[in-house]
Amino acid sequence: MSDEGSIITDLGLGAPVPNGEDTLPSAGIISQYVKDLSVENPNAPHSFQWQDVPQIDVQFNIGATPVGEDVHEIELKVMIKSQGEQGTAFLVDLSYAGLIGMRNLDDAQQHAFIYAEAPRILFPFARRVIADAVRDAGFPPLLLEPIDFNGLYLQQLAAQQAEMAAQAPAGEA
Repeated sequence: MSDEGSIITDLGLGAPVPNGEDTLPSAGIISQYVKDLSVENPNAPHSFQWQDVPQIDVQFNIGATPVGEDVHEIELKVMIKSQGEQGTAFLVDLSYAGLIGMRNLDDAQQHAFIYAEAPRILFPFARRVIADAVRDAGFPPLLLEPIDFNGLYLQQLAAQQAEMAAQAPAGEA
């Protein structure tokens, strides 16, 4: 069975190179943290007496900033507004971030990890921070529904490709 090592090397499945350098692709979360959190309860204590069901508006955005050669900061921004007939019950603005490390990934793999996989990993922790913040503001905890970041990423890629195809000059007749 000594041929197994040569088969792996021949197929290029990431066998170690002779100098011991780690050439396998890897990506993961190094650390995560609340970067900014704002909770407003502008109509307290009156808002605790309101009986109408509020409209909850949730907006989110994903940002990425290179921090080092193999490290990026991924920032998941979530803005929530609870609005009823009588006014605003609460506002939550959260920037939840994580440092991710990536090595030996091509540009497409890095882009997908930054904008789809890393937010998917960070979201449950941001969700808990939001639930606690809303509860601490005096309201029942707000449990956000899971978000399909991979599906959204694929939709955005398809939309960008369609837009580029539409902008491409038409062939001459």
